[in-house]
Amino acid sequence: MNLMEMLSESKAYIEKQLEGRKPVIGLILGSGLGEMADAISNPVVIDYHDIPHFPVSTVPGHKGRLVIGELEGRTVLCMQGRFHYYEGYSMQEVVYPIRVMRMLGINGLFLTNAAGCVNTSWKPGDLMLIADHIKLIADNPLRGENPDSLGDRFFDMTQAYDKALLSVAEKAAEDLSIPVRKGVYMLFTGPSFETAAEVRFARIAGADAVGMSTVPEAIAASHMRMHTIGISCLTNMAAGILDQPLNHEEVLETGERVKRTFSALVKEIIRRWPEDRL
Repeated sequence: MNLMEMLSESKAYIEKQLEGRKPVIGLILGSGLGEMADAISNPVVIDYHDIPHFPVSTVPGHKGRLVIGELEGRTVLCMQGRFHYYEGYSMQEVVYPIRVMRMLGINGLFLTNAAGCVNTSWKPGDLMLIADHIKLIADNPLRGENPDSLGDRFFDMTQAYDKALLSVAEKAAEDLSIPVRKGVYMLFTGPSFETAAEVRFARIAGADAVGMSTVPEAIAASHMRMHTIGISCLTNMAAGILDQPLNHEEVLETGERVKRTFSALVKEIIRRWPEDRL
């Protein structure tokens, strides 16, 4: 079975559960941020296990299910948990849900993650709008045969994070009196946290945050011409900045501490999402 046949089967299964409802925004909730899906009204919940060809989340803080329903006047498809390269999945498997979203007619993508803070003038708990990313690892989710029906073989990445949506997010944050940063996210494969030397390198390269997700999804979305915004919750200072070890519990604890502010900002951006970006 080829990729398009697999995507069609996944799409058909999800559509059957939705009974005619049409989500317009895909929302991916990262580590420690999954509870925001509780704000979705009239939800349809689908476990990843039940969707043909879907991977399964294995990371603490990722429930591993789709929640589809209404949020701030929009029908959204929310992923409570994503897939990571470090779990052993291929890059193509990591972005499989993004391709399913596009098959379902979704054209707006909202990516969130927990990230390590590289910018020494910022602090844990800050929210960062992703303006761009750096990917120095060799693998790419578009490596291999190109499904022409999804997008061109070679495609532009200068608008991977939609500038109009960034402007909407900045205005929403200002109106809510939520301070936000704007910066560059750098992908590392994990699951080990970065070394102090790698963090110094990331800073020299121009990164403000480091993490283990989001970039593959943004690449796949750009390939399919989706309008994408990304926000990082900076859960800890990256390695070497403070004289203390890193651990996943800190990631979850910081996500818990800022979830109310984060949730308010995400909801407001969705409420203001421009019609021409759907």
